[in-house]
Amino acid sequence: MSYLGEHIGKLGFGLMRLPVREDKSIDVEQVKEMVDLFLKAGFTYFDTAWAYPGSEDAIREALVERYPRDAYQLATKNAAWINCATREEAIAQFETSLRQTQAGYFDFYLLHNVGEGRTRFFDEYNMWNFVKQKKAEGLIRHMGFSFHSTPEELEAVLTAHPEAEFVQLQINYADWDYPAVQSRRCYEVARKFGKPVVIMEPVKGGLLANPPAPVLKVLKDAEPDHSAASWALRFAASLEGVITVLSGMSSVDQMRDNLATMQHFAGLSDTQRATLQTAQAELAQIPLIPCTTCNYCAKVCPNDIGISGSFTAMNYLTLYGDLGQARHWESWLVGGHGRKPASECLKCGACEEACPQHIAIREELEKVAAALQEH
Repeated sequence: MSYLGEHIGKLGFGLMRLPVREDKSIDVEQVKEMVDLFLKAGFTYFDTAWAYPGSEDAIREALVERYPRDAYQLATKNAAWINCATREEAIAQFETSLRQTQAGYFDFYLLHNVGEGRTRFFDEYNMWNFVKQKKAEGLIRHMGFSFHSTPEELEAVLTAHPEAEFVQLQINYADWDYPAVQSRRCYEVARKFGKPVVIMEPVKGGLLANPPAPVLKVLKDAEPDHSAASWALRFAASLEGVITVLSGMSSVDQMRDNLATMQHFAGLSDTQRATLQTAQAELAQIPLIPCTTCNYCAKVCPNDIGISGSFTAMNYLTLYGDLGQARHWESWLVGGHGRKPASECLKCGACEEACPQHIAIREELEKVAAALQEH
């Protein structure tokens, strides 16, 4: 795909989940092989971040030191909300990224995970203007941001910052109409503002590589020889206005499967679209806690329990049976947002009076505590 004069291709190499050795260090030799296959297939977009441990160093060794600078596009990100007490500390992330990658400049530079309480750090440290300055200096080619919050907040950010050239969004067929993510509505906001989209989490952190059994049956009945992950990638890549679809590949085998899917991808047929709609309908049949994350409950909870975050994590467990991933989401959506775990519910019932979905919140929180929290 051409974007501002650059050939990229619909598949991007996400560098957050790189292969690791037994000692948990990144397996750079395997990354080199993956990079070689990726570039040989005609794809050129690599996505790393200051906040991904070891990733910028790994891509320096596997890519920057082995290929001419005009053979690829490199994206990295600034997370001003992580351990930055001053603007100088936030700015230092940019210099660290330049040093670790040795890339000379970044084709795409993102403010990382704008939204909720994190946005204020980018605003207070004037990071928007900092990035504009670095673009004027030629150290950044294109500026944008990644985003995991509500469509309403996305509209507010894009209204306040028309200088953003693109936005990176979590989009996949499972989250398309899922109330806790609202992929469709966020995508529609970006399109309304005319912003190209980089898609992240098209396979939902790997969960859609092995979706719930009823969903997998629909996909395999339709195309027995294609992986479930290939359906997720094709769904994302079929959307208009997409720069590239990032896949966080962790092995050479995953790289080969994704390349086989995307190298000659020309869009979904009507039959394939119907198959994905059937898969989405099967997902919708799985009984979940009907929380829409309106957070009216949070406004009245006297003990500041992370109710909606707990329910989102529990729904992940119900859908995918992945306890580790569900605990990860609980940690981020509850503790990471300064709220208390389900086990500390006082059972006062104020939340249930406020809930427009009439959820038996106290009962559901008991289930969350039993299922997710280690004792």
